[in-house]
Amino acid sequence: APFVYSFFFSSFLHQMFSNSDEAVINKKLPKELLLRIFSFLDVVTLCRCAQVSRSWNVLALDGSNWQRIDLFDFQRDIEGRVVENISKRCGGFLRKLSLRGCLGVGDSALRTFAQNCRNIELLSLNGCTKITDSTCNSLSKFCPKLKHLDLASCTSITNLSLKALSEGCPQLEQLNISWCDQVTKDGIQALVRCCPGLKGLFLKGCTQLEDEALKHIGAHCPELITLNLQTCSQITDEGLITICRGCHRLQSLCVSGCANITDAILNALGQNCPRLRILEVARCSQLTDVGFTTLARVSLPALSDTHKPECRITDGTLIQLSIHCPRLQVLSLSHCELITDDGIRHLGSGPCAHDRLEVIELDNCPLITDASLEHLKTCHSLDRIELYDCQQITRTGIKRLRTHLPNIKVHAYFAPVTPPPSVGGSRQRFCRCCILL
Repeated sequence: APFVYSFFFSSFLHQMFSNSDEAVINKKLPKELLLRIFSFLDVVTLCRCAQVSRSWNVLALDGSNWQRIDLFDFQRDIEGRVVENISKRCGGFLRKLSLRGCLGVGDSALRTFAQNCRNIELLSLNGCTKITDSTCNSLSKFCPKLKHLDLASCTSITNLSLKALSEGCPQLEQLNISWCDQVTKDGIQALVRCCPGLKGLFLKGCTQLEDEALKHIGAHCPELITLNLQTCSQITDEGLITICRGCHRLQSLCVSGCANITDAILNALGQNCPRLRILEVARCSQLTDVGFTTLARVSLPALSDTHKPECRITDGTLIQLSIHCPRLQVLSLSHCELITDDGIRHLGSGPCAHDRLEVIELDNCPLITDASLEHLKTCHSLDRIELYDCQQITRTGIKRLRTHLPNIKVHAYFAPVTPPPSVGGSRQRFCRCCILL
C-alpha cells in the first residue's frame, strides 16, 4: 500500500508542482495535511521530495516522518556519519531503526545515535561487526525504552553488554545475540534477573552456554515465548527441563544440533508447555518414537510446525501427530529413514491434513513411494513438498498429485543410484539424468 501511495503521489507531484514554493499543491493543501501525506512515504521517496523545494525539504525531513527506518534495502554501505545525521534529524521521534548489514557503522556513531534517539524501541544491528560492548553501554545509558535489540553476528559482544543492558533497558522483550560466542552463563544471569519481561531470546551459536545458563532463564523468564538454542552443543536434558518448568508460555523452541538431549525433553514439553507451536530438533539423534508419542498425547493441540530431521522415529510418531495435533501446518521429516507410506497415510487422513497442512519435507526418506503422494491428495492447503533423494517416487506419481493440487510446489530430482560413466573420456559438469522439478 505505501508503494502504491508513493507512485500516485509522485504522479500528482508532476502534475501540480512547478519549481516554485507557490505551486498549486502548496496553496491548496495546508502544511499539516502535506505532512500527514508524507508520513506514508518510504525513505527513498521522502529523500526525493526533499529535493523539490525549500518548503518540501522542511516537510519531508520533519522528524515525525522518520519514526521507522530500514536501510537494508536502501543502502548498506553507509558510514557512521549518516547514522549520526539521521539521529540528529529524527531525535525523539525515531522508534524503529534497522542497520542490518551496515558494516561501516561503529561505536562512535551509535553513541551519538543513542544520545539523540532516546525513545528508540526497536534496533537491529545484525551483522554490524564493528560494534563492541561500548555500544551496549551507550544504549543502556540513554535508551531506557528499548524493547527489541538484534545483535546477531556482532562477535565482539561479551557478557559486559548483557550486564549493561540489564541495568539500563529493563523493558527489553526480545534479544538476538546469535553467534556472539563470547557470551557465557554470567551474562545470561545478569540479563534475565533485571529483564523479567523477556519474550524472545535467540542464542543460536552461543557455544559456551551450558545448563547453568538455561536454569537462570527458566527461573527468571516466565513470559518467554520464543527460545532458539540451535548448535548450543553443551546443553543437556537437565537445563532444558528447567526451561520447560519455568516457561509455561513457550510457543517456539529450537534445539537443533543439541545432540545430548533425549526423549526426556519431549516429555517435559508435553507436561509443561501446552502452547508450544513450533519445535525444531534437527540432528538430535537420540529422540525416538516414545518421546514424540508422549509429546503428542499429553497436550499439544497448538503444535503447528515441527522439524525433526535425522531422528530415529517411525510411523508411530506420525500416527500420534495425526490424532493429537490438528493445527499442524509444517512438518519436516528429512532423513527420517524409517518413515513409510503407512505413516503418511495416517497423516493424510488426520484432522490437520484437509485444511491446515501447508508444507511437508520428505527428502531422504528412502521407503516413501508414490502411494504417499496418493495419501496427500486431500491436503487442500498443501503448498510445498520436498522429495529430494526419494528413489521410489516417480514422475508419474508427482503428475497425479498435481492433478489434484495444481498449485503445489514440488522439489525433487531423479538420478540413478550409480551415475552412468561419461562418454568419450570427457568429464561432464553435471549428471544429465538429474532433473529438477
